[in-house]
Amino acid sequence: MRVFITGASSGIGAALAAHYAGRGAQLGLVARRAEVLAEVARTLPGSPALYPADVVDAKAMQEAARDFMARFGAPDIVIANAGVSVGTLTEHAEDIAVFGRVLQTNVVGIAATFQPFIVPMREAGRGRLVGISSVAGMRGIPGAGAYSASKAAAITYLEALRVELRSSGVKVVTVCPGYVATPLTAVNKYRMPFILPADVAARRIARVIDAGRAYAVVPWQMALVARAMKLMPNILYDRLFRRAGRKPRGLKV
Repeated sequence: MRVFITGASSGIGAALAAHYAGRGAQLGLVARRAEVLAEVARTLPGSPALYPADVVDAKAMQEAARDFMARFGAPDIVIANAGVSVGTLTEHAEDIAVFGRVLQTNVVGIAATFQPFIVPMREAGRGRLVGISSVAGMRGIPGAGAYSASKAAAITYLEALRVELRSSGVKVVTVCPGYVATPLTAVNKYRMPFILPADVAARRIARVIDAGRAYAVVPWQMALVARAMKLMPNILYDRLFRRAGRKPRGLKV
């Protein structure tokens, strides 16, 4: 099995790397922080191929994909997991640059990750392209407008790609995690229902990928919450979430 994972230096990405390494997969791991990525690799069995790169750099992602496929062949699974999460408020001029960074990483980064692999995987007639979105994409979360918008856009993009690749043998899988214990959620000062350890989340996500499901929320309890949020009338949603906990601002771009 050949598995290519972005955002592999921490959180869900590192947990997925550990999960697939334990299954004997040949890994290609991408992250911006080369030193941290190397530390993760040292904990894994086998010899993962490491690619220090930013997913918004399409050229760097193409080079990483070419190298991986030249060495190991077309991947069986590509997981676009890299993402950033930070509080934003439109009233602050400095947050506009943050909006751009969040959208570039969380949406364009998925497309840049998948693009070099689509033709080889279609020619092979197999494989899975997995996009990690979030239940935050179901409704606009106050104080996290950029993050919610990016995850909603990711869900829609992945749906379009799934239809484009229908009957090609390449499945597109959209995974929307709820709260997972990672550095991104460690800064949250509010209650996070049904939060999962990263290794547990990775195992459940891998089961979704193995099944080739088009769409899944992890854990299932958050699927019920997400559906309720989506069906909630605006007047009720506004009232309930007006005073909801906010993610801290402060991403450097």
